[in-house]
Amino acid sequence: MNSWMTFGFQDAMSPIMHYMNFFHEFIMTTIIFITIMILYMIIMMYSNKFYTNYIINHQTIEFIWTVFPLMILFMLVIPSIKILYMTDETKMPFFTIKSIGNQWYWSYEYPQFLKMPFDSYMINTNEIKNNEFRLLEVDNRLIAPYKIKTQLVTTSNDVIHSFTVPSLGFKIDSIPGRLNKTTFLMKFAGLFYGQCSEICGVNHSFMPIVIESINKKKFFEWILN
Repeated sequence: MNSWMTFGFQDAMSPIMHYMNFFHEFIMTTIIFITIMILYMIIMMYSNKFYTNYIINHQTIEFIWTVFPLMILFMLVIPSIKILYMTDETKMPFFTIKSIGNQWYWSYEYPQFLKMPFDSYMINTNEIKNNEFRLLEVDNRLIAPYKIKTQLVTTSNDVIHSFTVPSLGFKIDSIPGRLNKTTFLMKFAGLFYGQCSEICGVNHSFMPIVIESINKKKFFEWILN
């Protein structure tokens, strides 16, 4: 059962990821419906020996098989555009976190606070504990409050990296000499795992991301210490 779960999305922990999951399920339902309908028509045509020019040249049928796919495309376009604009929305974040990609680790800064920048390295396999994930745990987690809109600004010091957290529904490239930004909002407290999803060198698969989501009070206690 666990192997089948790897083919799906992670549980949605942000509003954007919730809409992405819904859109994915909506598209898959539509595709399954279209596939079943086409298979049914193929089977009926092979099993039916009747032939008539009236059906083949019927204007009403041609109108239906032109308009019906068009209606399906409109049904897919509307939620797609909505999600696209939601992922691009960067207005009025509560505060900003800066992430810097390096070979092969991440550095984090809180520009609006006096918190010192820190690096986040992957924990080696022989040092992880029983309740930790191999190749995903880091020594310093990125701390952020939940239910607060947060802006992430990212860049790189060397090559192109990609800051990706699947359960929060965002993926943004870290490009040298350029600042890219996005926003995210976590619905719950917890640990959210991600990785660099750009092929950035020999240790590309060894620069994980861990975001620890805590409440606002604990966050300000941590950030001010």
